[in-house]
Amino acid sequence: MTQVYDDIGRGYLTTRRPDPRIARVIRTALGDARSVVNVGAGAGSYELPDLSVLAIEPSREMLRQRPAGAAHALQAVAEALPLRDATVDAALAVLTLHHWRDPARGLAEMSRVSRRRIVVVTWDPAAPDAFWLTSHYFPEIVELDIPRFPAIETFYRRLPNVRVEPLPIPRDCVDGFLGAFWCRPEAYLNPAVRQAISGFALLAPGVAGAGLARLAADLESGRWDARFGALTQAQAADLGYRVVTAEKGPAS
Repeated sequence: MTQVYDDIGRGYLTTRRPDPRIARVIRTALGDARSVVNVGAGAGSYELPDLSVLAIEPSREMLRQRPAGAAHALQAVAEALPLRDATVDAALAVLTLHHWRDPARGLAEMSRVSRRRIVVVTWDPAAPDAFWLTSHYFPEIVELDIPRFPAIETFYRRLPNVRVEPLPIPRDCVDGFLGAFWCRPEAYLNPAVRQAISGFALLAPGVAGAGLARLAADLESGRWDARFGALTQAQAADLGYRVVTAEKGPAS
């Protein structure tokens, strides 16, 4: 999937900025870790300033956008991390496993290089109907994502002492991934928003256009509000995003 981000990554930071509430959840999951490898690090979101972070990212375009002062980054893939065993306290991967060629191998690499903990933010493919955008307007995105995202059972099989917790998405989430605008449906009509979402980038142009036309028509007619407007009263929504934490035990 490196080519996808070399193509869609231009201007990525316009809409993809770390959300402070999600950052707090990730920081809590990392616990007492002081050194972290951020696998599939992109342009540097969620690289917490109080930690020593090494970023791993395969896309040259994403590496180019890392801001001055960001953590040191290496161009490499998750399946072959260029680190010795037990190099860092924790390994982190945020909404990236669905871009890996071999997620099971990548998880094994994260476990190999970490001493204490593995933290993964992902989406549960067992929740395909949790989000109105994909269930009613773009079911093709779910069809693409179900085989790309590892099943939750994969983490239990591949990692030790696994805990899985929901990650509710705030109504005003500032990190513009697919589910971020669940309370602001008009945002999906903005090409700049869709540009930074890989699910849209993978759709055939005709498919994307048809879904956008249906959404635009429903927003204009009031049908969207009649069907989904009540959802927008909530402060956060469970759209199937999950935080997976695996504990390897205390450092030796």
